[in-house]
Amino acid sequence: MRKINRRSDLRASQRVTFTYGWALCPPVTLDYRSLGLKVGLEIHQQLDTAKLFCNCSSELSEIVTSTFVRSLRPTQSELGEIDAAALEEARRNLRFRYEATPNSCLVEADEEPPHRMNMDAMEVALIAAMLLHAQPVDEVHVMRKIVIDGSTTTGFQRTSLVAMNGHVEIDGKTIGVPTVEVEEDASRKISERAGEVVYRLDRQGVPLIEISTTPDISTPGEAARVAGYIGSLLRSTKRVKRGLGKIREDLNISIRGGARTEIKGVQDLRMVSTFVEREVERQLMLIEAANELARRKAIPVSKEPVDLSHLFSKTRSKIVRDSLHGGKVLALPLPGFAGLLKGKLGPELAAHARIAGVGGIFHSDEMPAYGISGEEAEEVRKELGLGEKDAFALVADEEARARNAIEEVAKRAIAAIHGVPEETREPRPDGSTVYGRPLPGKARMYPETDIPPVRIERQMLDRLRASLPELPAVKIERLRETYELHEQQCCQLVEDGVDDLFEELVAAGAEARQVATVLLYNFPEIAREGIAVEAIGREDLFELFRMLRDGMFSKEALPRLLRIMASKLLGPGEAAKEAGIGAMPMSEVEKHLAGLVERNRDLVMRRGEDALKALMGQAMRELRGKVDGKVINDILRKRIGELLRSSEGAR
Repeated sequence: MRKINRRSDLRASQRVTFTYGWALCPPVTLDYRSLGLKVGLEIHQQLDTAKLFCNCSSELSEIVTSTFVRSLRPTQSELGEIDAAALEEARRNLRFRYEATPNSCLVEADEEPPHRMNMDAMEVALIAAMLLHAQPVDEVHVMRKIVIDGSTTTGFQRTSLVAMNGHVEIDGKTIGVPTVEVEEDASRKISERAGEVVYRLDRQGVPLIEISTTPDISTPGEAARVAGYIGSLLRSTKRVKRGLGKIREDLNISIRGGARTEIKGVQDLRMVSTFVEREVERQLMLIEAANELARRKAIPVSKEPVDLSHLFSKTRSKIVRDSLHGGKVLALPLPGFAGLLKGKLGPELAAHARIAGVGGIFHSDEMPAYGISGEEAEEVRKELGLGEKDAFALVADEEARARNAIEEVAKRAIAAIHGVPEETREPRPDGSTVYGRPLPGKARMYPETDIPPVRIERQMLDRLRASLPELPAVKIERLRETYELHEQQCCQLVEDGVDDLFEELVAAGAEARQVATVLLYNFPEIAREGIAVEAIGREDLFELFRMLRDGMFSKEALPRLLRIMASKLLGPGEAAKEAGIGAMPMSEVEKHLAGLVERNRDLVMRRGEDALKALMGQAMRELRGKVDGKVINDILRKRIGELLRSSEGAR
């Protein structure tokens, strides 16, 4: 089977150079397999149907019809347990403001029971399961999964197991797909400020298909290829949403001696390998830091802060000075941590301090800085009785908040002594991540009692199986053979989901290579200029290529016409008038310009290619408003070149 992903084989990326540890350590080459890298994926794809438990549209909306405020708290599971991730979210003590939209109803507001499950979404999930060779369950039961970060008004997310025990084949290797689920998407986060998060309900309840793989992926490149392949399978159904944020990946990553870390919500498939690489680097750093702390015989960190506000009564640090108005400067000794904070454990400690609502921490590895002088840092060391290999962290804020922050820092410092903690991390655009919360456990799942189970009938499965879409690899090969395109172009047509449109345009009489150029090159180029190329409708594209086929303009005019159509919301005929082209058939334009060059043969022979400027002026006077100037220029340049070459040959 041909590979679908058009990225080249990434085996070279299985080995990367990474400098970790201390400045004297030489660069080392990472062999991911020898490091015991394990990666499992959870792919979440929005489905292009109505919402999962009501009939509202699944399109996003910028119209806000009303708002309301909620607070959420964790609840016990059926066994009396409280999920650690939910408990930590509750400690943030946030208030949530929800913006209702025209496509949200009382179901999203949690003021009305959910309706029966959307069977269109169920069918898409079953089709995807069949493409993944998974076995559908006999009966689908809805479960509640506790989520109290405010992204759902209910405090939980509804999810259902649809199929099990599937697999994909990538580069001759089998990667398991243990579960295929359908669930509702969360609300869209709009803003966050002190103590309050604003969510919009337009996205809550949009159906998602969740596909989980086994942790058999052993290199960053392999992770990217598996994600790309599953994404292409989902797009082949033609019933999933497209665009940034419509498909999201959770990456579960570990190495030998490390721990499972979940990077939640990666939106760009192209960044998958980068996130894996950076997480491996982070875990190696944490392992090396733990080894160094063991060599130093670092003692457990006390959770009790020390009030050092008196040392900063005359500080020049504006941050600290402002905090002392009603607040405190609290210190936490970190025995054995000197040199392990800056660029290493420091960001980890700061991320945990922010759980308590502070902006961050100061630590000894970065001082003097932020207005804190070297003398003040030395006074802190003396007051705490620290040695050469010891460090400290400071928090300046309202006392209760500062104490909570110090407690969080202490817990993370204690964990650093033991190595890599299990946790969920949030992705950043540069491929780095930041701490989010502890890994959730099984205690957050319990049955949904408001929705009846869905029986999966054999007749439904037989009907869906009889109309499964063409597999991406098969379609790529067929496109290549049928239309004589380069394989990379065929891959891109399928990956971008425009393969059906391509074939429809060609069937209507357009030339295959010209259509491929427009869809694969002109459209992305226009989009990069900030022009909404999606404003060009399907019927307008068919009309544009009909005009091209009828000789109303040359193919060179296509990019300009597309820009005008997209930016000014014009049809192809109006865009041609706007551009001053299309009033004269191309056959007549060619004939007119050939005659112009022939009548000026002597000028061309005397001045060579420099005759173009004079002929261009004459042609524009005669054809202005009828033909695009660039088209005239290209034809004249071509005709002048032909005349000069024929004259050379005659001599």
